[in-house]
Amino acid sequence: MRSLKEKVEEIEKQAILEALKKSSWVKARAARMLGITERMISYKIKKYGIKRKEVE
Repeated sequence: MRSLKEKVEEIEKQAILEALKKSSWVKARAARMLGITERMISYKIKKYGIKRKEVE
């Protein structure tokens, strides 16, 4: 069984991937969709190792 932290991180990563897909990888727009700053979404993209090819 995964920890709560792991589950939350997976949900967060999926939400970021979905927002990036809907915004055509425009980070500012994706961040607004999620209610976070562009700086925060950039940090999360790096944290989760999200690559553009995952989104397209």
